[in-house]
Amino acid sequence: MKIYLKLLLTAIFWGGTFVAGRLVTQNVGPYSISFLRYTIASILLLLLTWRIEGKLPILQKSQIIPVLLLGIIGIFIYNVMFFKGLKIIEAGRAALIIATCPIFITICMAIFLKEKISLLKGLGIVISVCGAIIVISKGNLFRIFKGGLGLSELYIFCCVLSWVTYSVIGKSVMKNLSPLASVSYSATVGAIALLAPALFEGLILNIANQSALDWLCISYLGVFGTVIGFVWYYQGVERIGPTKAGLFINFVPISAILCAFFILEEQITLSLVIGAVLVISGVYLTNRTARVKAT
Repeated sequence: MKIYLKLLLTAIFWGGTFVAGRLVTQNVGPYSISFLRYTIASILLLLLTWRIEGKLPILQKSQIIPVLLLGIIGIFIYNVMFFKGLKIIEAGRAALIIATCPIFITICMAIFLKEKISLLKGLGIVISVCGAIIVISKGNLFRIFKGGLGLSELYIFCCVLSWVTYSVIGKSVMKNLSPLASVSYSATVGAIALLAPALFEGLILNIANQSALDWLCISYLGVFGTVIGFVWYYQGVERIGPTKAGLFINFVPISAILCAFFILEEQITLSLVIGAVLVISGVYLTNRTARVKAT
């Protein structure tokens, strides 16, 4: 029962990252936020890896480039796009767009790794994409064709693409490297890569002038949104399996929407509700297909 509570809290923590990100981006630049978040996270993750695995695994030559790519694509690019987008888009909408990641991962796995897409899984993909279109267009589908979409949607969709790429590369990396070590090393690579642009952005000045709320949001992103969320999620994968643990991911956009409603006073519109139902249903159908196939 304890592991289910941890997974539920993980979904809430991850949903809260959209609210924390939305708040801190109003005062701090995306490179600085990303660098500070992953400096905190990488230090804690490396210590956890050392404690749990008894050492920091030495990378083989064949693992160095993939791990570097994980850090650049999944940490550097994802977070910069994430915080650029959250500066101008509602947290709830951003969460629902990013919630389509499992769908695009499934499509990429089928294209590049030749994994089959069943009829039910294909239906889930169509339903989820339709939901995302409703969310992105705010219920006005003609808005897409009229070029009414802005940079905010583009930034968040870049997050989706970078996370899909990260997941595909990560699948091969984690065959010989534990998930904890993989994320620890990629977080460290990302933090190092973010240092220079963060300094050019005014990192030192940001640190000196950040408010208590800014530091609270960055600390939340690093500790709860990254370290605790990751560790608890993979504890769930280990204890009850990836399929059951993965179902809790569906609570992330719900958590984000509710947190944004109560904390940021964002409106819960009809298009947001319909889009949420379709996106979550589509992701559930895709995961359910995998579970049935496994049994």
